[in-house]
Amino acid sequence: MHTVSPPTSAAMNTRLFRLCTLLVLVWLGACRAAGPEKPARTVAEFFNKYESRSGFRATTFEPNLLTRVLLARVGKISDTDAVQALTAVRSIRAITFAPTTSTSRNLTERGLTAEVDGLLQSERYEPLAAQPAGNAGTQYRYAVRRSGDRIREVVATGKQEDVPDSFVLMAISGDFTQSQLDQLTKILPGISGEITK
Repeated sequence: MHTVSPPTSAAMNTRLFRLCTLLVLVWLGACRAAGPEKPARTVAEFFNKYESRSGFRATTFEPNLLTRVLLARVGKISDTDAVQALTAVRSIRAITFAPTTSTSRNLTERGLTAEVDGLLQSERYEPLAAQPAGNAGTQYRYAVRRSGDRIREVVATGKQEDVPDSFVLMAISGDFTQSQLDQLTKILPGISGEITK
């Protein structure tokens, strides 16, 4: 009868090494799926992390210039809440990403969207129901930060129109009522090109 001899010390070490290597690769893959490198913990950290990298472009609008640009772009608005929403904006920071290489084409789905979702959740932003794309053809997801019955910050994420695999994040600070917020989310897709260009 043939008996199986126990594995040698060298064979055990080889198996242990392979198992450890496999575990490290799985762990690295999980980290990569959660977002590129160390995930940002706040919206400000997200801007600091990416604004100077290839394929990214960040823009900040100051209140006076912003109001003039947006009101001129939107034209005549008869809805008082929409006009007040635009004038209640204190600042908008926008960051856009468009792939510059073949290896960066799946960066949006692989990491950016998940990274933003994670930081918004950890910072207790309130997600809003998805808004229809409307005439602009661009759909954004919104999350807000409230102080009592006022909205102090709106974060919008989506994609640039006609740019596959792109990513847009806009952080809008201000002092909005709920009805002003409702109007802002309706008109933002139509003016986002002006903000992010």
